[in-house]
Amino acid sequence: MSGDESFDAVVSRLGAGDQDAAAEIFRRYAHRLIHLARSRLDSQMRQKIDPEDVLQSVFRSFFLRQATGQFDLDGWGSLWSLLVRITLRKCGRQIAAFHADRRDVGREMVWAGWEQESRRAWEAIDREPTPEEVVSLTETVENLMRKLDGMQQRIVELRLQGYTVPEISQQVGRTERTVHRVLSLVRDGLTRLND
Repeated sequence: MSGDESFDAVVSRLGAGDQDAAAEIFRRYAHRLIHLARSRLDSQMRQKIDPEDVLQSVFRSFFLRQATGQFDLDGWGSLWSLLVRITLRKCGRQIAAFHADRRDVGREMVWAGWEQESRRAWEAIDREPTPEEVVSLTETVENLMRKLDGMQQRIVELRLQGYTVPEISQQVGRTERTVHRVLSLVRDGLTRLND
C-alpha cells in the first residue's frame, strides 16, 4: 500500500472489508489518538483505564459504524476530526463513570509511602516507546502477519482491535477453538522471535 494512497481509495477498500485499509487507518492515527487519550485522563484515571483501551474502543466503534455507512467523510482531515471526537467522548464517559458517587476515584485513599515507592518502581515502565521500539514492533508484526493466511490475519487484527474470542469466532465463521489455536500460533511465533 503506498503512503500517498487517496482517501477515497482507502475508504472504498475499507467498505469492501479490506483489512489492509483498516490497518492503514489504524497506523495513520493510533499514536496521536493514544496521546490525546492520555492527555485527557489524569494519572488517577489512568490507574483505572488505560489510554490503549480507549484507543481500541475508538477504533472498534469507528469500524463497526463505518461498516453500516453512518459516516459521510470527505478526506483525511474529516476522518481525523471524527476520531478525535469519538476519543474525547469515550474519555469523557470513562471520567464520568469513575467519578459517579459509588465509584468516585477522588474518594479513594492511598497509602502515603506507596506513592513515593511506586513512582520510582514504575518510572522505567511508564514511558512512551522510543521511535526505534515502534519501528521494531511494526516490522515484527508485519513480518509475522505476512506468514499468515487471510483468515489468520483477520483473527489477529480483530484481537488487536479488542474483540473477544467468541466475537472473533462469530465474525470469521470459525470455531472458538480455531481462534484460540491461531492466537496460540501467533504467540508462539512472537516468543520464538524474542528467544
